[in-house]
Amino acid sequence: MALNNLLRRLDLTTLQLFLSIHEEGTLTRAAEREAIAVSAASKRLVELEQAIGVALFIRKAKGMVLTPAGETLLTHARRMLLSVEKIGLELAEHAQGVRGYVRMVANLSAIVEFLPEDLRAFIQMHEQVKLDLEERPSGRVVKGVEDSWADIGICSGDVDTRDLQSVLYRRDKLVLVMRDDHPLAGHSSVEFATTLDSDHVGLHAESSINARAHLASHSAGKALKMRIQVPGFDAVCRMAQVGMGLGVIPHAVFVAIGQPLGLVAVALEDDWAQRELRIVVRDAKALSPVTQALFDHLSCAEMRAGLLTDVT
Repeated sequence: MALNNLLRRLDLTTLQLFLSIHEEGTLTRAAEREAIAVSAASKRLVELEQAIGVALFIRKAKGMVLTPAGETLLTHARRMLLSVEKIGLELAEHAQGVRGYVRMVANLSAIVEFLPEDLRAFIQMHEQVKLDLEERPSGRVVKGVEDSWADIGICSGDVDTRDLQSVLYRRDKLVLVMRDDHPLAGHSSVEFATTLDSDHVGLHAESSINARAHLASHSAGKALKMRIQVPGFDAVCRMAQVGMGLGVIPHAVFVAIGQPLGLVAVALEDDWAQRELRIVVRDAKALSPVTQALFDHLSCAEMRAGLLTDVT
């Protein structure tokens, strides 16, 4: 495959068309989506396959399916198109006086527990930086950074970070929250196994906390009596407040949300209740200057918190 020939065929319009064919399933619908003639779309695809030297799609009666080579190109095409989108966003921000743009993705625990204060401190030092933060379960945090639609991610320490670089962000501990009239409310701490005769309120299925709770119940040889699953910590606390069951949440979340609702927190004695949240990036040496500054700031957050605790 001649490199120059490939570079001529891998223009952004053709890559966007390739992505649309995959997502729409047919050349006709992809051409309509990209507002080009079907014949022109077909010509672009044929020329792209000729330049690469392999077929990218299997043509079937009901649509088009990617070949293994097409799957490979799909990964790179998405990254390239996302990079172009990011260039546009960052240049637009510069035009408005912003000196940097960072895309972040983090799990719910990090966003509720620690990031508000840590990001506020960062912005106070870098007032012309704009941050774009999205919430995702830890597994999808890793996927988002892998696929390049996020520059930096924060996830649970027990998730597989695969080939990403990972450093400690924060440590936290999980507690049980309940009404003050619950039979366990008078305990200072309990093992999770002793709670399995009670109803529980859980987070969504992709939550790492939910996975830990199910694994612990399986190890104890009992089923977890999950009465209801909800999308966030505020909903866990509200459900616990009306007596729907026990909730497992980080202690800092209890202080911020559960305590004002009149709930009681009981410490969990299990090892899995002690957690790490970790920062993940593709390559710390290849980060933009502003992303590097944020990475360094967040990497020192646990140390700063420890120093503050020692002082107080």
